[in-house]
Amino acid sequence: MTLVIVDAANVVGSRPDGWWRDRPGAARRLVERLAGALSSDAAALAEALDVPVEELQVTVVLEGAARSGMPAGDQPGAPLGVVHAKRDGDSTIAELAAQAGADAVVVTADRGLRDRVHAAGARTVGPTTLLRVLDQLP
Repeated sequence: MTLVIVDAANVVGSRPDGWWRDRPGAARRLVERLAGALSSDAAALAEALDVPVEELQVTVVLEGAARSGMPAGDQPGAPLGVVHAKRDGDSTIAELAAQAGADAVVVTADRGLRDRVHAAGARTVGPTTLLRVLDQLP
């Protein structure tokens, strides 16, 4: 299994679309878009992230007000889970990446977090990579 860990705050914050007016709604929309992509064309998502589709498992990390947008736990019908960060999202993401090591891909543009993730043996991709594939899917 390859764990794709999504830094929701960083991905949502990468586009100035008014997300700051409704953080829970922005988090919910991101999770719903990921669930839709995994249901409709998991292969496209896996290819964009350079992960074998049969190994793809996505975890979205929510922090702060965004946590109220989606309940924690596995999402029905897709290899997708939501984790609520107890503290800051970066620490939770770094812990998950350290547990998975080379079997993790973290979606973030945060330089400090990327350094922590790389030190754990995981790799990173930027939010644009994820958003580009989500934008192409229905």
